Amino acid sequence: MKIAIRYYSSTGNTKKLADAIAEAVRAEAKGVDQPLTEKADLLFLGSAVYAFGIADEVKAFIGGLSKENVGAVACFSTAALLPSTYKQVSKLLREKGIPVLTDEFHCRGQFHAAHRGRPDENDLQAAAAFARRVVGEEK
Repeated sequence: MKIAIRYYSSTGNTKKLADAIAEAVRAEAKGVDQPLTEKADLLFLGSAVYAFGIADEVKAFIGGLSKENVGAVACFSTAALLPSTYKQVSKLLREKGIPVLTDEFHCRGQFHAAHRGRPDENDLQAAAAFARRVVGEEK
């Protein structure tokens, strides 16, 4: 299975999750500024909530995807207060005909004084377990 990982992180929180996922599935995590140039059976896509929405960089990355080069997407995200970006990201992907797994990973991320230290080691272990579960290496 060809796995790709892309993420957007302005504070470093989502990057921490991307790195944990990358280690778990033995793939390289890259920012969304790196286009997906090869076919991926599975794309882990990481984002965060910024001003109640997903970053323009994530929207632009999704805009460059096609159903011909992405088999399915697994979403992961961080946010200080709001729920995950799953609904917004999956809507954009489905509009392009790209399947999105219903299994997602989301955790709190530190923002100023809120959720200090998050994502923490427990969050990173849970993100890794999520990734292994998605690729069928863990139940």
